[in-house]
Amino acid sequence: SSGINAEWPLRPGDDNKQAEEPEVKPVATEPAVTNEKPAPVAAPPPQPKPTEPAPEQVKPKRATKPKVKRKDNINIVFIGHVDAGKSTIGGHLLYLTGQVDKRTLEKFEKEAKEMNRESWYLSWALDTNDEERDKGKTVEVGRGFFETENKRFTLLDAPGHRCFVSNMIGGAAQADVGVLVISARKGEFETGFDRGGQTREHAMLAKTAGVKKLIVLINKMDDPSVEWDPERYNEIKNRLSPFLKQCNFNPKSDLIFMPASGLTGANLKQPLDPKVCPWYTGPTFLKYLDDLPCFQRTSDGPFRLSVVEKYKDMGTMVMGKIISGTVTKNQTLTIMPNKDSVQVMDILIDDEESDWAESGDNVKLKLKNIEEEDISAGFVLCSPDNLCRIADTVLVQIQIVELKNIIAPGFNCIMHIHSAIQEVSFKELVCSLDKKTGKRKMDPRTQTPIRPRCAKEGDVVYAKLQLSSAICIEAFSDYQQMGRFVLREEGKTIAIGKVLKISEKLNSVSTN
Repeated sequence: SSGINAEWPLRPGDDNKQAEEPEVKPVATEPAVTNEKPAPVAAPPPQPKPTEPAPEQVKPKRATKPKVKRKDNINIVFIGHVDAGKSTIGGHLLYLTGQVDKRTLEKFEKEAKEMNRESWYLSWALDTNDEERDKGKTVEVGRGFFETENKRFTLLDAPGHRCFVSNMIGGAAQADVGVLVISARKGEFETGFDRGGQTREHAMLAKTAGVKKLIVLINKMDDPSVEWDPERYNEIKNRLSPFLKQCNFNPKSDLIFMPASGLTGANLKQPLDPKVCPWYTGPTFLKYLDDLPCFQRTSDGPFRLSVVEKYKDMGTMVMGKIISGTVTKNQTLTIMPNKDSVQVMDILIDDEESDWAESGDNVKLKLKNIEEEDISAGFVLCSPDNLCRIADTVLVQIQIVELKNIIAPGFNCIMHIHSAIQEVSFKELVCSLDKKTGKRKMDPRTQTPIRPRCAKEGDVVYAKLQLSSAICIEAFSDYQQMGRFVLREEGKTIAIGKVLKISEKLNSVSTN
Protein backbone atom coordinates (compact mmCIF):
# COMPACT_ATOMS: atom_id res chain seq x y z
CA SER A 1 0.00 0.00 0.00
CA SER A 2 1.37 3.34 -0.98
CA GLY A 3 -0.46 5.12 1.82
CA ILE A 4 -1.93 7.68 -0.56
CA ASN A 5 -5.28 9.12 0.56
CA ALA A 6 -7.54 8.89 -2.50
CA GLU A 7 -10.44 10.90 -1.11
CA TRP A 8 -11.44 14.06 -2.95
CA PRO A 9 -10.81 16.76 -2.12
CA LEU A 10 -7.61 16.04 -0.26
CA ARG A 11 -7.57 16.92 3.42
CA PRO A 12 -5.03 19.48 4.66
CA GLY A 13 -1.64 17.80 5.21
CA ASP A 14 -2.14 14.99 2.67
CA ASP A 15 0.41 16.54 0.31
CA ASN A 16 3.12 16.25 2.97
CA LYS A 17 2.30 12.61 3.66
CA GLN A 18 2.80 11.74 0.03
CA ALA A 19 6.23 13.42 0.01
CA GLU A 20 7.38 11.34 3.01
CA GLU A 21 6.60 7.91 1.44
CA PRO A 22 9.83 5.75 0.93
CA GLU A 23 10.93 5.41 -2.68
CA VAL A 24 13.10 2.55 -4.10
CA LYS A 25 15.49 3.69 -6.83
CA PRO A 26 16.12 1.32 -9.79
CA VAL A 27 19.58 -0.25 -10.48
CA ALA A 28 21.40 1.53 -13.30
CA THR A 29 21.95 -1.57 -15.53
CA GLU A 30 18.56 -3.12 -14.91
CA PRO A 31 15.47 -1.61 -16.36
CA ALA A 32 13.33 -3.27 -13.78
CA VAL A 33 12.77 -1.96 -10.30
CA THR A 34 12.35 -3.98 -7.14
CA ASN A 35 9.49 -1.82 -6.05
CA GLU A 36 7.29 0.39 -8.20
CA LYS A 37 7.61 4.08 -7.80
CA PRO A 38 4.42 5.52 -6.43
CA ALA A 39 2.26 6.85 -9.24
CA PRO A 40 1.90 10.58 -9.38
CA VAL A 41 -1.23 11.80 -7.68
CA ALA A 42 -3.96 12.31 -10.27
CA ALA A 43 -6.96 14.41 -9.47
CA PRO A 44 -9.81 11.99 -8.95
CA PRO A 45 -13.01 12.91 -10.77
CA PRO A 46 -15.41 15.04 -8.71
CA GLN A 47 -18.07 13.14 -6.91
CA PRO A 48 -21.42 13.40 -8.70
CA LYS A 49 -23.82 15.91 -7.21
CA PRO A 50 -26.95 14.54 -5.64
CA THR A 51 -29.62 14.18 -8.24
CA GLU A 52 -32.07 17.08 -8.21
CA PRO A 53 -35.58 17.09 -9.59
CA ALA A 54 -35.98 18.88 -12.91
CA PRO A 55 -36.83 22.53 -12.28
CA GLU A 56 -40.48 23.37 -12.83
CA GLN A 57 -41.36 25.97 -15.42
CA VAL A 58 -41.55 29.23 -13.51
CA LYS A 59 -44.32 31.61 -14.45
CA PRO A 60 -43.31 35.23 -14.94
CA LYS A 61 -43.71 37.17 -11.74
CA ARG A 62 -46.36 39.84 -11.65
CA ALA A 63 -45.37 43.27 -10.53
CA THR A 64 -46.15 43.99 -6.91
CA LYS A 65 -46.93 47.39 -5.50
CA PRO A 66 -43.89 48.84 -3.70
CA LYS A 67 -44.52 49.90 -0.13
CA VAL A 68 -44.39 53.59 -0.94
CA LYS A 69 -47.15 55.70 0.51
CA ARG A 70 -48.66 58.23 -1.83
CA LYS A 71 -51.95 60.09 -2.15
CA ASP A 72 -54.94 58.19 -3.46
CA ASN A 73 -55.63 58.91 -7.12
CA ILE A 74 -59.17 59.64 -8.34
CA ASN A 75 -60.15 60.24 -11.97
CA ILE A 76 -62.93 62.77 -12.51
CA VAL A 77 -64.68 63.54 -15.80
CA PHE A 78 -66.65 66.71 -16.55
CA ILE A 79 -69.74 65.93 -18.62
CA GLY A 80 -72.90 67.78 -19.66
CA HIS A 81 -74.56 69.69 -22.46
CA VAL A 82 -72.52 71.93 -24.74
CA ASP A 83 -71.77 75.41 -23.28
CA ALA A 84 -72.69 74.38 -19.73
CA GLY A 85 -69.27 75.62 -18.55
CA LYS A 86 -67.30 72.38 -18.15
CA SER A 87 -63.96 73.66 -19.48
CA THR A 88 -64.30 76.96 -17.60
CA ILE A 89 -64.79 75.15 -14.28
CA GLY A 90 -61.91 72.78 -15.05
CA GLY A 91 -59.59 75.66 -15.91
CA HIS A 92 -60.57 77.56 -12.76
CA LEU A 93 -59.86 74.46 -10.65
CA LEU A 94 -56.38 74.18 -12.14
CA TYR A 95 -55.77 77.84 -11.24
CA LEU A 96 -57.13 77.50 -7.70
CA THR A 97 -54.95 74.43 -7.04
CA GLY A 98 -51.79 76.07 -8.41
CA GLN A 99 -51.47 74.08 -11.64
CA VAL A 100 -51.89 77.19 -13.80
CA ASP A 101 -50.12 80.36 -12.64
CA LYS A 102 -51.60 83.83 -12.66
CA ARG A 103 -49.27 85.05 -15.41
CA THR A 104 -50.46 82.33 -17.80
CA LEU A 105 -54.08 83.12 -16.98
CA GLU A 106 -53.52 86.84 -17.66
CA LYS A 107 -52.01 85.91 -21.03
CA PHE A 108 -55.10 83.81 -21.87
CA GLU A 109 -57.37 86.64 -20.77
CA LYS A 110 -55.57 89.15 -23.01
CA GLU A 111 -55.73 86.84 -26.04
CA ALA A 112 -59.42 86.09 -25.40
CA LYS A 113 -60.25 89.80 -25.28
CA GLU A 114 -58.56 90.33 -28.63
CA MET A 115 -60.91 87.67 -30.07
CA ASN A 116 -63.98 89.16 -28.30
CA ARG A 117 -64.23 86.00 -26.21
CA GLU A 118 -63.53 87.43 -22.76
CA SER A 119 -65.42 84.77 -20.79
CA TRP A 120 -63.59 81.89 -22.49
CA TYR A 121 -60.11 82.48 -21.13
CA LEU A 122 -60.39 80.03 -18.23
CA SER A 123 -61.35 77.20 -20.55
CA TRP A 124 -58.13 77.66 -22.52
CA ALA A 125 -56.20 75.88 -19.78
CA LEU A 126 -57.85 72.68 -21.07
CA ASP A 127 -58.88 73.59 -24.62
CA THR A 128 -55.41 73.84 -26.07
CA ASN A 129 -55.77 73.68 -29.86
CA ASP A 130 -56.80 76.53 -32.15
CA GLU A 131 -60.00 74.87 -33.37
CA GLU A 132 -61.34 74.48 -29.83
CA ARG A 133 -60.41 78.05 -28.89
CA ASP A 134 -61.86 79.60 -32.05
CA LYS A 135 -65.21 77.83 -31.77
CA GLY A 136 -65.40 77.60 -27.97
CA LYS A 137 -66.21 73.88 -28.21
CA THR A 138 -64.20 71.03 -26.74
CA VAL A 139 -63.43 68.32 -29.33
CA GLU A 140 -60.87 66.01 -27.70
CA VAL A 141 -60.91 64.97 -24.05
CA GLY A 142 -58.84 67.61 -22.23
CA ARG A 143 -56.53 66.51 -19.41
CA GLY A 144 -55.31 68.20 -16.27
CA PHE A 145 -53.94 67.24 -12.88
CA PHE A 146 -54.30 68.75 -9.43
CA GLU A 147 -53.94 67.80 -5.78
CA THR A 148 -55.84 68.51 -2.59
CA GLU A 149 -54.69 67.90 0.97
CA ASN A 150 -55.42 64.16 0.91
CA LYS A 151 -55.81 63.18 -2.75
CA ARG A 152 -54.53 63.70 -6.26
CA PHE A 153 -56.90 63.99 -9.21
CA THR A 154 -56.74 63.37 -12.94
CA LEU A 155 -59.19 65.80 -14.55
CA LEU A 156 -60.83 64.73 -17.83
CA ASP A 157 -62.79 67.39 -19.73
CA ALA A 158 -65.21 65.62 -22.08
CA PRO A 159 -66.75 67.35 -25.14
CA GLY A 160 -70.42 68.27 -24.82
CA HIS A 161 -71.38 68.49 -28.49
CA ARG A 162 -73.36 65.58 -29.92
CA CYS A 163 -70.88 65.20 -32.79
CA PHE A 164 -68.16 64.14 -30.35
CA VAL A 165 -70.04 61.69 -28.11
CA SER A 166 -67.60 58.90 -29.00
CA ASN A 167 -64.79 61.00 -27.47
CA MET A 168 -66.95 61.62 -24.42
CA ILE A 169 -67.47 57.86 -23.95
CA GLY A 170 -63.70 57.34 -24.09
CA GLY A 171 -63.23 59.95 -21.35
CA ALA A 172 -65.98 58.56 -19.13
CA ALA A 173 -64.50 55.05 -19.42
CA GLN A 174 -61.38 56.33 -17.61
CA ALA A 175 -63.23 58.02 -14.73
CA ASP A 176 -64.26 57.08 -11.19
CA VAL A 177 -66.31 60.22 -10.47
CA GLY A 178 -68.48 62.18 -12.87
CA VAL A 179 -69.23 65.91 -12.60
CA LEU A 180 -72.47 66.64 -14.46
CA VAL A 181 -72.33 70.38 -15.17
CA ILE A 182 -75.75 72.03 -15.57
CA SER A 183 -76.32 75.58 -16.73
CA ALA A 184 -78.86 77.31 -14.49
CA ARG A 185 -79.37 80.10 -17.02
CA LYS A 186 -82.97 80.39 -18.19
CA GLY A 187 -83.55 78.19 -21.22
CA GLU A 188 -80.12 76.52 -21.20
CA PHE A 189 -80.99 73.82 -18.66
CA GLU A 190 -84.19 73.01 -20.56
CA THR A 191 -82.32 72.74 -23.89
CA GLY A 192 -79.81 70.30 -22.42
CA PHE A 193 -82.31 68.18 -20.48
CA ASP A 194 -85.14 67.92 -22.97
CA ARG A 195 -85.16 65.11 -25.52
CA GLY A 196 -82.25 65.56 -27.90
CA GLY A 197 -80.07 67.38 -25.34
CA GLN A 198 -76.82 65.88 -24.12
CA THR A 199 -77.53 66.07 -20.38
CA ARG A 200 -79.62 62.89 -20.40
CA GLU A 201 -77.32 60.96 -22.72
CA HIS A 202 -74.15 61.94 -20.86
CA ALA A 203 -75.55 60.90 -17.47
CA MET A 204 -76.62 57.51 -18.82
CA LEU A 205 -73.34 56.95 -20.66
CA ALA A 206 -71.32 57.86 -17.56
CA LYS A 207 -73.09 55.21 -15.49
CA THR A 208 -72.67 52.63 -18.24
CA ALA A 209 -68.96 53.49 -18.54
CA GLY A 210 -68.41 52.73 -14.85
CA VAL A 211 -68.67 56.12 -13.09
CA LYS A 212 -69.40 55.32 -9.44
CA LYS A 213 -70.37 58.74 -8.04
CA LEU A 214 -71.97 61.74 -9.71
CA ILE A 215 -71.64 65.36 -8.59
CA VAL A 216 -74.32 67.56 -10.16
CA LEU A 217 -72.73 71.01 -10.31
CA ILE A 218 -75.41 73.59 -11.08
CA ASN A 219 -73.32 76.29 -12.76
CA LYS A 220 -73.94 79.93 -13.74
CA MET A 221 -75.91 80.61 -10.57
CA ASP A 222 -74.50 84.17 -10.71
CA ASP A 223 -76.17 84.80 -14.08
CA PRO A 224 -78.55 87.84 -14.10
CA SER A 225 -81.44 85.50 -15.00
CA VAL A 226 -80.81 83.44 -11.82
CA GLU A 227 -78.93 85.50 -9.18
CA TRP A 228 -78.56 82.55 -6.78
CA ASP A 229 -82.31 81.95 -6.71
CA PRO A 230 -83.09 78.85 -4.56
CA GLU A 231 -86.30 78.21 -6.50
CA ARG A 232 -84.38 77.80 -9.76
CA TYR A 233 -81.85 75.52 -8.02
CA ASN A 234 -84.61 73.32 -6.56
CA GLU A 235 -86.49 73.23 -9.87
CA ILE A 236 -83.43 71.80 -11.62
CA LYS A 237 -82.71 69.39 -8.76
CA ASN A 238 -86.28 68.07 -8.69
CA ARG A 239 -86.36 67.48 -12.46
CA LEU A 240 -82.98 65.75 -12.56
CA SER A 241 -83.30 63.49 -9.50
CA PRO A 242 -85.90 61.02 -10.87
CA PHE A 243 -84.04 60.67 -14.17
CA LEU A 244 -80.68 60.04 -12.47
CA LYS A 245 -82.33 57.47 -10.25
CA GLN A 246 -83.52 55.68 -13.42
CA CYS A 247 -79.88 55.65 -14.54
CA ASN A 248 -79.15 53.59 -11.38
CA PHE A 249 -77.45 56.36 -9.39
CA ASN A 250 -78.44 55.92 -5.73
CA PRO A 251 -79.73 59.34 -4.53
CA LYS A 252 -78.43 58.71 -1.00
CA SER A 253 -74.93 57.38 -1.69
CA ASP A 254 -74.05 58.19 -5.32
CA LEU A 255 -75.46 61.69 -5.88
CA ILE A 256 -74.85 65.18 -4.56
CA PHE A 257 -76.10 68.55 -5.87
CA MET A 258 -74.28 71.84 -5.32
CA PRO A 259 -74.52 75.37 -6.77
CA ALA A 260 -71.47 77.11 -8.24
CA SER A 261 -70.12 79.71 -10.63
CA GLY A 262 -67.27 78.55 -12.81
CA LEU A 263 -66.43 82.07 -14.00
CA THR A 264 -66.11 83.67 -10.55
CA GLY A 265 -65.03 80.48 -8.75
CA ALA A 266 -67.86 80.73 -6.21
CA ASN A 267 -68.22 77.52 -4.15
CA LEU A 268 -65.31 75.81 -5.92
CA LYS A 269 -62.73 76.37 -3.18
CA GLN A 270 -64.06 79.09 -0.89
CA PRO A 271 -67.48 78.76 0.81
CA LEU A 272 -70.29 80.91 -0.50
CA ASP A 273 -70.86 84.31 1.07
CA PRO A 274 -74.01 84.02 3.26
CA LYS A 275 -75.07 87.44 2.00
CA VAL A 276 -75.07 86.13 -1.60
CA CYS A 277 -76.37 82.61 -0.99
CA PRO A 278 -77.69 82.04 2.54
CA TRP A 279 -79.63 78.86 1.69
CA TYR A 280 -76.70 76.55 0.76
CA THR A 281 -74.69 75.25 3.71
CA GLY A 282 -73.08 72.17 2.16
CA PRO A 283 -69.39 71.60 1.35
CA THR A 284 -67.46 73.38 -1.38
CA PHE A 285 -66.62 71.42 -4.51
CA LEU A 286 -62.94 70.85 -3.64
CA LYS A 287 -63.77 70.01 -0.02
CA TYR A 288 -66.23 67.34 -1.16
CA LEU A 289 -63.64 65.88 -3.56
CA ASP A 290 -60.99 65.79 -0.83
CA ASP A 291 -63.36 63.93 1.54
CA LEU A 292 -64.36 61.26 -0.98
CA PRO A 293 -63.79 57.69 0.25
CA CYS A 294 -61.07 55.59 -1.34
CA PHE A 295 -62.24 53.42 -4.22
CA GLN A 296 -61.59 49.70 -4.17
CA ARG A 297 -58.82 48.75 -6.62
CA THR A 298 -57.74 45.34 -7.93
CA SER A 299 -54.01 46.03 -7.72
CA ASP A 300 -53.09 42.39 -7.04
CA GLY A 301 -54.86 40.94 -10.07
CA PRO A 302 -53.58 40.26 -13.61
CA PHE A 303 -52.51 43.42 -15.43
CA ARG A 304 -54.96 45.09 -17.82
CA LEU A 305 -54.66 48.48 -19.53
CA SER A 306 -56.96 49.47 -22.36
CA VAL A 307 -55.13 51.76 -24.80
CA VAL A 308 -57.00 55.05 -25.28
CA GLU A 309 -54.38 56.86 -27.34
CA LYS A 310 -50.94 56.21 -28.83
CA TYR A 311 -48.25 58.52 -30.20
CA LYS A 312 -44.52 58.79 -30.82
CA ASP A 313 -42.26 60.74 -28.43
CA MET A 314 -38.67 59.44 -28.42
CA GLY A 315 -40.27 56.01 -28.55
CA THR A 316 -43.72 54.43 -28.65
CA MET A 317 -46.11 55.91 -26.07
CA VAL A 318 -49.55 54.64 -25.03
CA MET A 319 -52.12 56.25 -22.75
CA GLY A 320 -54.92 54.71 -20.70
CA LYS A 321 -56.32 53.81 -17.32
CA ILE A 322 -55.02 50.70 -15.56
CA ILE A 323 -58.06 48.46 -15.13
CA SER A 324 -56.37 45.81 -13.01
CA GLY A 325 -52.96 44.94 -11.59
CA THR A 326 -49.68 46.80 -11.11
CA VAL A 327 -46.89 47.73 -13.52
CA THR A 328 -43.24 48.54 -12.83
CA LYS A 329 -40.36 49.84 -14.94
CA ASN A 330 -38.64 47.27 -17.19
CA GLN A 331 -41.56 44.85 -16.79
CA THR A 332 -42.45 42.65 -19.76
CA LEU A 333 -46.09 42.73 -20.91
CA THR A 334 -48.06 41.35 -23.86
CA ILE A 335 -50.16 43.61 -26.06
CA MET A 336 -53.34 42.05 -27.42
CA PRO A 337 -54.74 41.13 -29.87
CA ASN A 338 -51.48 40.96 -31.86
CA LYS A 339 -49.69 39.11 -28.97
CA ASP A 340 -46.48 41.17 -29.21
CA SER A 341 -44.16 41.05 -26.20
CA VAL A 342 -43.19 44.57 -25.08
CA GLN A 343 -41.06 46.08 -22.35
CA VAL A 344 -42.13 49.05 -20.23
CA MET A 345 -39.29 51.59 -20.36
CA ASP A 346 -40.92 54.58 -18.63
CA ILE A 347 -44.06 55.22 -16.58
CA LEU A 348 -45.64 58.69 -16.39
CA ILE A 349 -48.40 59.56 -13.92
CA ASP A 350 -49.72 63.12 -14.24
CA ASP A 351 -46.78 63.75 -16.61
CA GLU A 352 -44.30 62.90 -13.83
CA GLU A 353 -42.00 59.89 -13.97
CA SER A 354 -42.73 57.02 -11.60
CA ASP A 355 -41.22 53.58 -10.98
CA TRP A 356 -44.62 51.93 -10.68
CA ALA A 357 -48.35 52.42 -11.19
CA GLU A 358 -51.41 50.51 -10.04
CA SER A 359 -55.06 49.90 -10.81
CA GLY A 360 -56.98 53.17 -11.15
CA ASP A 361 -54.02 55.26 -12.33
CA ASN A 362 -54.21 57.15 -15.63
CA VAL A 363 -50.78 56.59 -17.10
CA LYS A 364 -48.55 57.07 -20.11
CA LEU A 365 -46.20 54.16 -20.82
CA LYS A 366 -43.16 54.16 -23.09
CA LEU A 367 -42.90 50.74 -24.76
CA LYS A 368 -39.95 48.94 -26.31
CA ASN A 369 -40.07 46.29 -29.10
CA ILE A 370 -43.14 47.70 -30.86
CA GLU A 371 -43.86 50.53 -33.28
CA GLU A 372 -46.57 53.14 -32.83
CA GLU A 373 -48.30 52.14 -36.09
CA ASP A 374 -48.75 48.57 -34.76
CA ILE A 375 -51.03 49.79 -31.94
CA SER A 376 -54.63 51.01 -32.11
CA ALA A 377 -57.12 52.35 -29.57
CA GLY A 378 -58.85 49.37 -27.98
CA PHE A 379 -55.69 47.22 -27.79
CA VAL A 380 -55.02 45.87 -24.29
CA LEU A 381 -51.75 45.46 -22.38
CA CYS A 382 -51.85 42.25 -20.32
CA SER A 383 -49.80 40.09 -17.97
CA PRO A 384 -47.94 37.50 -20.14
CA ASP A 385 -49.31 34.65 -17.98
CA ASN A 386 -52.92 35.89 -18.10
CA LEU A 387 -53.92 37.24 -21.50
CA CYS A 388 -57.24 38.94 -22.17
CA ARG A 389 -59.81 37.23 -24.36
CA ILE A 390 -60.27 37.90 -28.07
CA ALA A 391 -63.66 37.26 -29.64
CA ASP A 392 -65.91 38.21 -32.54
CA THR A 393 -69.11 36.63 -31.21
CA VAL A 394 -70.60 37.41 -27.80
CA LEU A 395 -73.71 36.69 -25.76
CA VAL A 396 -74.93 39.93 -24.17
CA GLN A 397 -77.70 41.38 -22.07
CA ILE A 398 -78.94 44.70 -23.43
CA GLN A 399 -81.50 47.30 -22.45
CA ILE A 400 -82.91 49.34 -25.33
CA VAL A 401 -83.16 52.94 -24.14
CA GLU A 402 -84.14 54.89 -27.27
CA LEU A 403 -85.14 53.48 -30.62
CA LYS A 404 -87.64 54.60 -33.24
CA ASN A 405 -87.71 51.27 -35.05
CA ILE A 406 -87.23 47.69 -33.84
CA ILE A 407 -84.24 45.40 -33.47
CA ALA A 408 -84.33 42.03 -35.22
CA PRO A 409 -81.64 39.56 -36.38
CA GLY A 410 -79.50 41.32 -39.00
CA PHE A 411 -79.78 44.77 -37.33
CA ASN A 412 -76.44 46.67 -37.50
CA CYS A 413 -75.06 49.34 -35.18
CA ILE A 414 -71.82 50.53 -33.50
CA MET A 415 -70.50 49.11 -30.22
CA HIS A 416 -68.39 51.19 -27.81
CA ILE A 417 -66.67 48.89 -25.28
CA HIS A 418 -63.80 50.11 -23.03
CA SER A 419 -61.74 52.12 -25.57
CA ALA A 420 -62.66 50.00 -28.60
CA ILE A 421 -65.22 50.94 -31.28
CA GLN A 422 -66.55 48.17 -33.51
CA GLU A 423 -69.44 47.55 -35.89
CA VAL A 424 -71.76 44.75 -34.75
CA SER A 425 -74.70 42.82 -36.15
CA PHE A 426 -77.50 41.11 -34.20
CA LYS A 427 -77.15 37.40 -34.91
CA GLU A 428 -79.96 36.08 -32.70
CA LEU A 429 -82.40 37.28 -30.03
CA VAL A 430 -82.13 34.56 -27.38
CA CYS A 431 -84.83 35.55 -24.87
CA SER A 432 -86.64 38.46 -23.22
CA LEU A 433 -86.30 39.48 -19.57
CA ASP A 434 -88.97 40.78 -17.22
CA LYS A 435 -87.83 44.28 -16.22
CA LYS A 436 -89.32 44.00 -12.73
CA THR A 437 -88.00 40.59 -11.73
CA GLY A 438 -84.98 40.32 -14.03
CA LYS A 439 -85.99 36.75 -14.88
CA ARG A 440 -86.54 35.28 -18.34
CA LYS A 441 -90.04 35.37 -19.74
CA MET A 442 -91.36 31.81 -20.01
CA ASP A 443 -93.94 30.26 -22.29
CA PRO A 444 -96.71 29.12 -19.89
CA ARG A 445 -97.49 26.04 -22.01
CA THR A 446 -94.01 24.68 -22.67
CA GLN A 447 -92.20 26.30 -19.72
CA THR A 448 -89.35 27.30 -22.00
CA PRO A 449 -87.93 30.81 -22.54
CA ILE A 450 -89.77 32.89 -25.11
CA ARG A 451 -87.59 33.70 -28.13
CA PRO A 452 -88.65 37.15 -29.33
CA ARG A 453 -88.80 37.90 -33.04
CA CYS A 454 -87.84 41.53 -32.41
CA ALA A 455 -87.12 44.00 -29.60
CA LYS A 456 -88.36 47.57 -29.14
CA GLU A 457 -87.60 50.57 -26.94
CA GLY A 458 -87.73 49.66 -23.25
CA ASP A 459 -87.13 45.92 -23.76
CA VAL A 460 -84.39 43.96 -21.99
CA VAL A 461 -83.12 40.97 -23.98
CA TYR A 462 -80.35 38.41 -24.27
CA ALA A 463 -78.82 38.48 -27.75
CA LYS A 464 -75.92 37.04 -29.72
CA LEU A 465 -73.86 39.72 -31.46
CA GLN A 466 -71.47 39.21 -34.35
CA LEU A 467 -68.60 41.73 -34.45
CA SER A 468 -67.11 42.80 -37.78
CA SER A 469 -63.69 41.64 -36.49
CA ALA A 470 -62.29 40.12 -33.31
CA ILE A 471 -61.45 42.56 -30.48
CA CYS A 472 -60.15 42.40 -26.92
CA ILE A 473 -63.17 41.73 -24.72
CA GLU A 474 -63.98 40.15 -21.36
CA ALA A 475 -67.11 38.92 -19.61
CA PHE A 476 -68.64 41.49 -17.25
CA SER A 477 -68.30 39.00 -14.38
CA ASP A 478 -64.50 38.89 -14.88
CA TYR A 479 -63.63 42.52 -15.68
CA GLN A 480 -66.52 44.97 -15.45
CA GLN A 481 -64.64 47.72 -17.29
CA MET A 482 -64.04 45.46 -20.29
CA GLY A 483 -67.49 43.86 -20.25
CA ARG A 484 -69.88 46.84 -20.33
CA PHE A 485 -70.79 48.57 -23.57
CA VAL A 486 -72.98 51.06 -25.41
CA LEU A 487 -74.72 50.57 -28.78
CA ARG A 488 -75.17 53.64 -30.99
CA GLU A 489 -76.84 54.24 -34.33
CA GLU A 490 -76.99 57.41 -36.42
CA GLY A 491 -75.38 59.50 -33.69
CA LYS A 492 -77.74 58.34 -30.92
CA THR A 493 -77.34 55.91 -28.04
CA ILE A 494 -79.91 53.17 -28.55
CA ALA A 495 -78.91 50.55 -25.96
CA ILE A 496 -76.60 49.78 -23.04
CA GLY A 497 -75.50 46.32 -21.98
CA LYS A 498 -72.97 43.89 -20.57
CA VAL A 499 -71.14 40.85 -21.95
CA LEU A 500 -72.27 37.53 -20.47
CA LYS A 501 -70.20 35.03 -22.47
CA ILE A 502 -67.78 35.20 -25.36
CA SER A 503 -67.39 33.05 -28.45
CA GLU A 504 -65.55 30.05 -26.99
CA LYS A 505 -68.37 29.50 -24.50
CA LEU A 506 -71.35 30.13 -26.71
CA ASN A 507 -71.84 26.44 -27.51
CA SER A 508 -72.65 25.82 -23.84
CA VAL A 509 -75.22 28.61 -23.58
CA SER A 510 -78.39 27.29 -22.05
CA THR A 511 -81.63 29.18 -22.34
CA ASN A 512 -83.23 27.28 -19.48
